[in-house]
Amino acid sequence: MNIDSIQKVYFVGIGGIGMSALARFFNERGAEVKGYDRTETELTNSLKSEGIKIHFEDNIDALDKDVQLVVYTPAIPANHKELNWYRDNNYPVYKRSDVLQWITESMFAITVAGTHGKTTISTMIAHILRDTGFGCNAFLGGISANYEKNYWGSENKVAVIEADEYDRSFLKLKPDVAVLTAMDADHLDIYGDLETMEEAFIQYTKNIKADGSLWAKHGLKHGSRLQAKNKFTYSLQNDAATAYASEIRLNKGGYIFNVTGDEWKIEDVHLNIGGMHNVENVTVAIAVAKQMEIDADLIKQAVSNFKGVKRRFEYIIKDEKRVFIDDYAHHPEELAALIKSAKALFPNKRCVVAFQPHLFSRTRDFAEGFAHSLDMADEVLLLDIYPARELPMEGISIRTITERMANPNHTVLSKEGLVEYAAVAPIELLITAGAGDIDKLVQPMKEAILNR
Repeated sequence: MNIDSIQKVYFVGIGGIGMSALARFFNERGAEVKGYDRTETELTNSLKSEGIKIHFEDNIDALDKDVQLVVYTPAIPANHKELNWYRDNNYPVYKRSDVLQWITESMFAITVAGTHGKTTISTMIAHILRDTGFGCNAFLGGISANYEKNYWGSENKVAVIEADEYDRSFLKLKPDVAVLTAMDADHLDIYGDLETMEEAFIQYTKNIKADGSLWAKHGLKHGSRLQAKNKFTYSLQNDAATAYASEIRLNKGGYIFNVTGDEWKIEDVHLNIGGMHNVENVTVAIAVAKQMEIDADLIKQAVSNFKGVKRRFEYIIKDEKRVFIDDYAHHPEELAALIKSAKALFPNKRCVVAFQPHLFSRTRDFAEGFAHSLDMADEVLLLDIYPARELPMEGISIRTITERMANPNHTVLSKEGLVEYAAVAPIELLITAGAGDIDKLVQPMKEAILNR
């Protein structure tokens, strides 16, 4: 389908982070955009303020019958009335990933895939292209702290897209420049096992356009099977990679470092967000920007202006006495990187981690890893599992993690109990983590801490 010809589009599940970016794309291009979502959120309110009509009841009488395109998310249940009505009446119904495929086919596409870091890296690349004046159309899986949005447009026909491996949707994309960050086990409810998931990431690289490029993290498993005409690697500090960082120094909760590439070097780069993994993330973002032939001084300035992504090592409170960080981490490797980086930045502060597991299946599959990562904290506060799209699983609960923990200093709390903890306990370094609804507790916890 020609995206330029679409003037009326309806979204089933418009409030999702990826769906809302597409809704904004069509809305900004002058199309009439309407949609359904289950619940009203801050994001749906933002969409409504931009002129997009949204309702919150699955009701055939409320849908728009005069549309050229219906877009839905895989998270929509099979018995959804509106979606089935469109299908039964032969409307053009497509997944979000299909629309992203059309965009990659019609623009110069930079896509970022991998089990960790893809939201941050895609936001970093998109920010650098925007801040330097190069311009891009950004389709992000998180809210950029610089622009308070997950989408922005440009007359330059360049797209930066977060490539989501859930439901294999990223295999429809046709990138000119592809980034691959990691191939750790995740979404085993979809893939079944690690080997099947790894094959999907290998296939992702096979979809790169004929003259395209791949930037893969140095040392990735199956590196020799990853395919692209131009293959490059990036690393935190390994100088065997095509691009790497060096001389990393701590600087007020951020970092100063050099980035070296193939026949280029940018010295004294300032990254003003925390997390050593973010130094590695911005290294590949800088490498992609250099490949786009953007001036090194403009890149350096853009990186210093980067404020991060909401819920990715986001500083909620940071002063001399206490630090409060919120993060989306919902995989053992992400949780370990988060805790390790925070403790390295603030080595003299007692580290308390509040974690909410996401999905019963992920808890079952990675309980051992979660326990090991959480053991790194001085104290652990745990919320019950956030089920999202799943029904409870017999024998799987928060105890599945606590029984495997070596650190005895852990407590299971209610959501109200976590806010009460923030109000009375001494706070030096507090981290909230998880992909469920723990983020809704961040503001009450912040207020509780500040109002003591």
